[in-house]
Amino acid sequence: MEQTWYDARGTATAYVSQDGKTIHLWNGRVVAYLTDDRLYSWQRGRNLGWFVDGVVYDGRGKRVGFSESACPVPVIAVPVKKAKTKPGPRGPKAGAQTRPALSTATSDLAFGAFLQS
Repeated sequence: MEQTWYDARGTATAYVSQDGKTIHLWNGRVVAYLTDDRLYSWQRGRNLGWFVDGVVYDGRGKRVGFSESACPVPVIAVPVKKAKTKPGPRGPKAGAQTRPALSTATSDLAFGAFLQS
């Protein structure tokens, strides 16, 4: 089952596809993937952050995205998704970062920009 991820304003920004690993932006573009609790860039293979208890954390341990159950604000009605695009080849996975202390602070990064970084 797909899982919608929201930004700090409650706007649907991305979703995890049915495989439970591939992350698409709302426009259908593949941008990242999950391995255990780590989030990696699709093209570069860089460890972007972590997904823990329904919250996406950036590289500094700040909250940048949320599942519906973890979103700190009411979520906005979910718009219709665009068709999924066929992803290019996945880049080689880079070394994993050491996970920082996870914070309740919200990241300054926009969630969509974070996923595309």
